[in-house]
Amino acid sequence: MEFLKKVFLPITLPIKFIQEHFKASVFVLILFLIFAPNENQHYRYNNLQKIDLVGPIFDAKTVVEQIDKATANNDIKGILLSVDSPGGAVAPSIEIAYAIKRATTKKPVVVYAKGTIASGSYYASIWADKIISNPGSMVGSIGVIMQGADFSELMNKIGIKSQIVKAGKYKQVGTADRAWEDYEINELNKVIQGTYDMFSKDVADARGLDINKRDTYANAHIFTAAQAKEVGLIDQLGVETDAKNELVKLSGVKSPVWNEEDKFEKIIDKLSASTSVMLYTYFPQLTLR
Repeated sequence: MEFLKKVFLPITLPIKFIQEHFKASVFVLILFLIFAPNENQHYRYNNLQKIDLVGPIFDAKTVVEQIDKATANNDIKGILLSVDSPGGAVAPSIEIAYAIKRATTKKPVVVYAKGTIASGSYYASIWADKIISNPGSMVGSIGVIMQGADFSELMNKIGIKSQIVKAGKYKQVGTADRAWEDYEINELNKVIQGTYDMFSKDVADARGLDINKRDTYANAHIFTAAQAKEVGLIDQLGVETDAKNELVKLSGVKSPVWNEEDKFEKIIDKLSASTSVMLYTYFPQLTLR
């Protein structure tokens, strides 16, 4: 009997492991089926890179890394930034804008607005060689806002009082435990107006527009794609195929090979975006929208 056990050990051990770890085994199998390359996939180095900018912009790290990596890769002859975003925080939007600006010194960059390209996501796109928008896209909203809740009545009802020790007149600006004082609102207006001036000037410089006429293309106006083209915010209307063809033309690539989308990274990005939205919902932020 012991001899037979040893003989069949290579078979019985895996079966025992699967029985004891059935759920884990099923999970691994599902992952393999999702992410395994299909048999028809051809492994060729891509020479054109598509990068997605989707959802609210609160963290630019992943997108900036993708842009910089594509910029540094000599095999990549052009970059397509596909945008569907309502905007977001100021600093990360500018990080993406400057990554695009760096990229254009080495290779052509085309932005394709596939849904919404507004506020921070428009700021992120301004330095591209061309901006092409789906005819059904919403464009613009070049403006700045900061908002926060006033929980003082709720706090009074449930018997909560805040205790604060501060140094500096404006240190309590933006807190949610009371209504903001006029001098605090004026202080916030100073920051918001300064940011708006920077935003609208960068748009004017990048797009070759007259800063003295910014009320026609900025001022938080929301445009259809056709209207945005009339005021100079985009270059042409088209669908993704048109944007890809334009990049092929600008890059001079004879046999375009586009990068394949990483399914796992896409799932992680969606989870990260959902978490960011949840966190930023509860805290006042200076945002472009």
